[in-house]
Amino acid sequence: MADVFSRWKAGLSKTSKVAFGRLAGLFGVTEITDDIWDDLEALLIQADVGVETTFAIIASLKDSVRSQGLTQAADLMDLLRVELRSRLDSPTRFDLTTRPAVILLVGVNGSGKTTTAAKLGQRFASQGKSVLFGAADTFRAAAVDQLQVWGDRLGIPVVSGQPESDPGAVAYSTVQAGISRQIDLVLIDTAGRLHTRYNLMEELKKVYRVVGKAMPGAPQAVWLVLDATTGQNALHQARAFKDAVAVTGVVLAKLDLSSRGGMAFAIQRELGLPILYAGLGENPDDLQPFDPDAFIEGILSVS
Repeated sequence: MADVFSRWKAGLSKTSKVAFGRLAGLFGVTEITDDIWDDLEALLIQADVGVETTFAIIASLKDSVRSQGLTQAADLMDLLRVELRSRLDSPTRFDLTTRPAVILLVGVNGSGKTTTAAKLGQRFASQGKSVLFGAADTFRAAAVDQLQVWGDRLGIPVVSGQPESDPGAVAYSTVQAGISRQIDLVLIDTAGRLHTRYNLMEELKKVYRVVGKAMPGAPQAVWLVLDATTGQNALHQARAFKDAVAVTGVVLAKLDLSSRGGMAFAIQRELGLPILYAGLGENPDDLQPFDPDAFIEGILSVS
């Protein structure tokens, strides 16, 4: 457990130092004043917790202070820790009883989908599951090549098509191959697309429908890969993808490169989507199942 917390602490060092680093000084003053509430509100907003979420946190903390009769600012740290933890759900385990279980990875350009697909593939393979990659990003040759390199390295087969071929056809072929080969898990990497481009979002809906035709009930999951360095801007993307293809969970990529880890709270409040995994580094095993307790300790640690 200590190793898990140390990994999260290291991965969240930027968020901790840049966004939450002033907490110790803020709570070090003698009494709870209006200025402390104003400063805490500004700190949470700057950490990309989100305006509405911040207001709700402050209101709840004030209620706790009144009900408990607290006057010392030092008491606020424990209250804040409990309040933040209450706003993060523990992710449920992905159901692998369906064979193959099909996961569709979606997101905007540059969010880290292909790398995330590879890391997920390694994670599931290390658990003894057979995995198949689908390279449905047919408009970016580098994405297909990148996934193929990962597949070769990990010993995971890759289904791909010709450059600029129909991504729906690749997705369909991947699912069919997964069925015929009796694969446990099919991971389909889709092309990055701006959530504001209507035609591209419609194409993604088509890929989603085609997967369902290849196998009734598929995809079993649609995971949205969000770049944690984009902060609140990622929420606009997430809403569009959620409406288009019934997103079931979020993977926060590049969390170690971001000082905006507070966005995790906004994702939970405003989208109602579970955060399933978080990228805490470049190595394959740095993609970790989201751990709310380790996350809270990581962002509140300034040492």
